[in-house]
Amino acid sequence: QGQLVESGGGLVQAGGSLRLSCAASGRSFSSDTMGWFRQAPGKEREFVAAINWYEYRTYYADSVKGRFTISRDKGKNTMYLQMNSLNPEDTAVYYCAARPRAGYGNTDYDYWGQGTQVTVSS
Repeated sequence: QGQLVESGGGLVQAGGSLRLSCAASGRSFSSDTMGWFRQAPGKEREFVAAINWYEYRTYYADSVKGRFTISRDKGKNTMYLQMNSLNPEDTAVYYCAARPRAGYGNTDYDYWGQGTQVTVSS
């Protein structure tokens, strides 16, 4: 049974940076696509970024392209989301997720973390 645990959220001023981490355990994620999603109050959960764990291909939503960077450390079984130039519109609960198949943009993932709050003040 796979488990994902996020950390690294917090309160930051506009223009600042945060790095989120997602620690994976319980099963091999070596063939998975892993992604970051976010959900703001009153809004649907939306795709942020994804990474193919084995081939290291990365994908980004247009709203974060050039500001966020997704990466992973295979040895630590951990995925990261470096977020720079944050603005108040980035405020949301951020979730990491994993799926043992191709594709990345929808919420059809098998494993989800509990979420970590990111708040950007103006």
